[in-house]
Amino acid sequence: MDALQTQHAAAAASPAARRLRGGGAAPGRVEFGRPRRRGSARDVLSVAGPGRFSGQAAGAVGGGGSKNSLEVEDVGAVRLFVGLPINSVTDGATVNSARGIEAGMRAVKLLGVDGVELQVFWSVVQPESPDKFSWAGYRAVADMARDEGLSLRVSLRIHGSPGGSVPKLPSWVGAAAAKDRDILFTDGAGGRHEDCLSFAVDELPVLAGMSPLQRYEAFFRSFVDAFDDLFESTITDVTVGLGPNGELRYPSYPPGSDVTQFIGVGEFQCYDKYMLSQLKQHAEALGNPLWGLSGPHDAPGYNESPDSSEFFRDHGSWDSPYGDFFLSWYAGKLLSHGDRVLGMASRVFGSKPVELSAKVPFMHWWHGAASRPAEAVAGFYKSNKKNGYSPVAKVFAQHGCTMVVPGMDVCMNKQQRNTGSSPDKLLVQIKNACRRHGARIAGENASLVMTHTSSFSRIKSNIVTVERMRPSFFTYRRMGAEFFSPEHWPPFMEFVRTVVCGEWDEDDEMAASVSTYDELPQPV
Repeated sequence: MDALQTQHAAAAASPAARRLRGGGAAPGRVEFGRPRRRGSARDVLSVAGPGRFSGQAAGAVGGGGSKNSLEVEDVGAVRLFVGLPINSVTDGATVNSARGIEAGMRAVKLLGVDGVELQVFWSVVQPESPDKFSWAGYRAVADMARDEGLSLRVSLRIHGSPGGSVPKLPSWVGAAAAKDRDILFTDGAGGRHEDCLSFAVDELPVLAGMSPLQRYEAFFRSFVDAFDDLFESTITDVTVGLGPNGELRYPSYPPGSDVTQFIGVGEFQCYDKYMLSQLKQHAEALGNPLWGLSGPHDAPGYNESPDSSEFFRDHGSWDSPYGDFFLSWYAGKLLSHGDRVLGMASRVFGSKPVELSAKVPFMHWWHGAASRPAEAVAGFYKSNKKNGYSPVAKVFAQHGCTMVVPGMDVCMNKQQRNTGSSPDKLLVQIKNACRRHGARIAGENASLVMTHTSSFSRIKSNIVTVERMRPSFFTYRRMGAEFFSPEHWPPFMEFVRTVVCGEWDEDDEMAASVSTYDELPQPV
């Protein structure tokens, strides 16, 4: 964030803006209608008990007792977070635009949000050595949130992020990848994904004598040690990264692509030697060794449609015994990776009063095709054309992990309609999977709402709802210069008011008030 953002954030928290939000209240106060239900995550935990808080099933739908139709209990109002800039810290020790971040925190605090989300990258914390961690920059941001009275959702990222502002992987991991290129995910043409280690090496000693899973655990445990005093006061949520962009998926998009603009099928990522070796062993064990020689030869390329080749066409190879064999194996490798990392994370954070969560992709394009190709190449598949998110929801529930869905703002447009997009049906599919297995859900937006205010309505319809599968929390992404711009800030302010206030008793004239802060610092 820069000086312009600091000015915008300061303006958002200025006395004039406070009077606007307070509906004519005195400059020293911001008044909202009293929320029907409020409370921090710890309030929920202490009242509901850890079973409800962690997303365990509460019982059968309608009291019928069917073990296949589990319902998650309602735990109250949705908690609202705002994501901090993804490059808040890029060198381990320094906060980028610290004054802007602090001003932004004060502005969203005045609106009534519960907290902020901080992305913490392995590549920033442990950049040059497997033996040294640098937490000073991230700790400074966490202390800002504590001082402002905001809850903190921390997202621990073990893989890179698109955009280039944050290093993809620690340099010492990159050095290991330079010696053995096959520890990186690889597509059929031999292209390597430099920001993501192959799931096939999770338990192999390829990183300075230790496995990636052991290195991830060391990263998580170092975080617990460095922030231990904040778990009882500030840190309420920990989201663990499971793959590209923090999501449990294969890197099926073209390397470096903009996910919000990508509408191709994608490509299978099973061509590093470790994945191919496991595929070969699996095929031989099932008595079909020829099926294990490679991935599908008739699959489309990254930016192609399902009909461009034979594999994903209606009644194509995907719908054959071979297709079911390969897609089941491919999805199983993803599921095993998620199970390993979430199991480890549950052990690391199990004694802390936090809600553990992880993200899944929202692959809504080509969802209308029978083969659901974008989901399949990302690793979401179940035999007999069943819900590919169901096995994932089961693993999340087993580890008491909330499933974060990052597309709750997505509305249908002409381009998406041409690709068989169906965001509504996909969200229902994900909710059904979580309901069946007793996993809680949470939400994020896919992109900043700048041009289509209908996206705010879509978010509200997904999080301010009476249905029992409503999100545990929602994170609006993300803070930056455009976030505080005149084009975005007013509609966002109104969105927050509707979420924070909800419904209130008309006869109750008492209004909850939020104390204001001193005038925010001006840029120098």
